[in-house]
Amino acid sequence: MSPHPNAPPLSCIAETDVLVVGGGINGAGIARDLAGRGWRVVLVEQHDLAAHTSSSSTKLIHGGLRYLEYREFGLVRKALQERERLLRSAPHIMWPLRFVMPLDPRARDARPAWLIRIGLFLYDHLARREVLPGSRGLDLRHHPAGEPLQPRFTRGFEYSDGWVDDARLVVLNALDAQAHGAAIFTHTTCTGLQRSATHWQARLRGADGLEHSLRARAVVNAAGPWAEQFLRQVASTADMPGSPPLAQRSLRLVKGSHIVVPRCFDHEHAYIFQNDDRRIIFAIPYERDFTLIGTTDVEVPGLPGEGGVTVHDDEVAYLCAQASRYFRRAVTPADVVWRYAGVRPLLDDASGDPSAVTRDYLLDSDTTGAPLLTVWGGKITTFRKLAEEAADTLGQALGADRSAQPAWTAPAPLPGGDLQAWIGKPQRPDTDFTRFVAALTQRHPWLPAALAWRLARAYGSRVDRVLGAATSLRGLGAEVAPGLHEAELDYLRREEWAHTGADVLWRRSKLGLHLGPAAAARVAAWMAAAAASAQGEERQETACN
Repeated sequence: MSPHPNAPPLSCIAETDVLVVGGGINGAGIARDLAGRGWRVVLVEQHDLAAHTSSSSTKLIHGGLRYLEYREFGLVRKALQERERLLRSAPHIMWPLRFVMPLDPRARDARPAWLIRIGLFLYDHLARREVLPGSRGLDLRHHPAGEPLQPRFTRGFEYSDGWVDDARLVVLNALDAQAHGAAIFTHTTCTGLQRSATHWQARLRGADGLEHSLRARAVVNAAGPWAEQFLRQVASTADMPGSPPLAQRSLRLVKGSHIVVPRCFDHEHAYIFQNDDRRIIFAIPYERDFTLIGTTDVEVPGLPGEGGVTVHDDEVAYLCAQASRYFRRAVTPADVVWRYAGVRPLLDDASGDPSAVTRDYLLDSDTTGAPLLTVWGGKITTFRKLAEEAADTLGQALGADRSAQPAWTAPAPLPGGDLQAWIGKPQRPDTDFTRFVAALTQRHPWLPAALAWRLARAYGSRVDRVLGAATSLRGLGAEVAPGLHEAELDYLRREEWAHTGADVLWRRSKLGLHLGPAAAARVAAWMAAAAASAQGEERQETACN
């Protein structure tokens, strides 16, 4: 499947410097960093971008307060260092969030207040903060966050982290990779990979079912939950007798399930609740009308299918019961409007408790032949740092002039994140976005306020690519579903690799939460018709430039 109308089809690319396998946050981030350093990059993803783990997170940019309990100080520091850097890079899809942790006076096994205070002190000081305020104690009897809670919760703490639209974060990295010359192919599977001393020969099957051959100087295995399987079943060293096995590590697959319910509170704080089993769950304002509650840690024996993994009723009951220990109004399974789960590929560190398995990553570089870099584990907050280290490692392994090009992503905005042309000099990510929305509505006063806000959140400074030359709602084409016009659908299909209704409603946006079945069906039908038309055009233009 061609990545872009102006990009060559897969059959026209015979060789590349680096083949990246996996279109989640790590694969997209690595492709972006490498392409920006001048390497030729091809990324293939067997399904949609962010189809699995990277669209099924708790959607937090955070250091991981609870990881301090497991003495993961290095991981927490690394993540805390990335928080504000990420918030500045894309203020339209990431923003600061204050978290409230109520203290339960009845809980015998709860962490004591003095221990939490020490943990929050470390959290405040392990990395420099310029935007996010520090932690403080709360009297919940006189704070808006206390109103939805049961009366026994009178004290608590408040601290800062951030929120991210995880699936859009992946797409923005893919867009930036493409802007720097990478070729991105979704619905394309790497079916075989043969190693020699100097290169890899890959077999790639596109969405049309046809197989193509690609020669790559190096391969990045960023297949997430499939990383171990990829090494054992797809990659081969048969042409290199005596080579050690490619798979020398194992993954633990841990399912994190979430539920979405109608909004449980009116303020904009989030909650972190301590469960009676010493785990924690979050309750987060979500999509204006809802509350997101999660997550579980359940080890799973197998890989997810294309449709993802199932959230079982007992997990829903668990999340409802734990939230109901805190809220005045009980949360019940009948309240759940959506449930989703992601499988976290965690490096097996022999920990018995899935909650205690490290969330840190390991980059495994194998240079016994053509370079192979495998990404084990990781978390969304540290994706940029992971990608930077991966690009450094590959540059050294490839050993060409381009390897001397410096790291570049730390100060670089993601697509749509540079708002300066709209608002002037950036100040703070949260206030910059507010100023951007005001500028957008001033430039396009015909946009309804709710639509202007949603488009600003989704696309940032790329919003003009969606609006085009429109001077009225009519100029955006037919309204396929409430608030969703043909111009936006065409943009998503043309520039963001969206091919189905689910791509649009559940990954490029979360409009699926707001639309009924009839509207969702109209979106799916529009996308199917557009895809059929595009396939016809591609058949007429198969020549390689």
